[in-house]
Amino acid sequence: MYLPQLKVNEHHFGHRSIDFSRRIAVMAVVNRTPDSFYDAGSTFGLEPAVQAAMRAVAAGADWVDIGGVPFSPGPELPWQEEAERIVPVIAAVRERSDVIISADTFHPKVAEAAIEAGADVINDTTGLAYPELADVVAEHKVHLVLTHSLASPRTIYPRPQYTDVIGEVRDFLAARVDTALQAGIGPDKLIVDPGHDLNKNTKHTLEITGRFEAIAALGYPALAAVSNKDFIGEALDLPKGQRLVGSMVAATLCITGGARIIRMHNVPESVQTVRLIEASMGWREPVYQVHNMSDVNPPAHPERSAIQ
Repeated sequence: MYLPQLKVNEHHFGHRSIDFSRRIAVMAVVNRTPDSFYDAGSTFGLEPAVQAAMRAVAAGADWVDIGGVPFSPGPELPWQEEAERIVPVIAAVRERSDVIISADTFHPKVAEAAIEAGADVINDTTGLAYPELADVVAEHKVHLVLTHSLASPRTIYPRPQYTDVIGEVRDFLAARVDTALQAGIGPDKLIVDPGHDLNKNTKHTLEITGRFEAIAALGYPALAAVSNKDFIGEALDLPKGQRLVGSMVAATLCITGGARIIRMHNVPESVQTVRLIEASMGWREPVYQVHNMSDVNPPAHPERSAIQ
């Protein structure tokens, strides 16, 4: 397992801290959009979106990512309407939980409204398409996720070409990190994301998944947004509803390559995956030990301890 040398191990968010040298965070996805990639609008309503976020928290998510505009190509949404979608959700979740909250937005004005409502992180899937966003993040001293993507927001980028996808993605992220640092964002507030499937074909994304250590080696906590994506479907010939196992495998591959945050739709399964990896690394104690130790520790759950 690749263990990246992070510039800052422990990151302090608004209400929680995470030591990324010993923890892997599960980021749940809540999209308040009528045309979202995975849930097809099931959390477009305010109350369904809030309920989805709180279910994720109850299932063990460390983090909830709340978005109001999909990455996929489509008409531009006025920033006021985007803010009206996500700000009430952020405010409601913040009132009920200390979970880390990110706003999935690239627009500076939406980011400012989200931060005021309680967001700890701005998750910019465009890699600072709006450079002023860095100024907003710096002013409010919140975290910023810098993602690799080539297209302008919500536009088509047909047949992306790379000579060296790993090197080009890494160099793009390194340049955006420099931009963020120059804007006054501290190294303890930066996260990098290679952008699985974003302006990349399946072979590009598979290479990033298998060689994730090159991204983690940048020294900032690396995020892997792999859940149910097309590269899994095309590699395995599976529709979105059947990509759970592939999603867990892809997340595990990225974690063994140094990823420290995984952005996932299926929260209970993702939490189990992460906790088993953490336990195997010695970062987390087992919940209980009975197997071949029943003379010392009586079973807490006898029905789960049939094999000795």
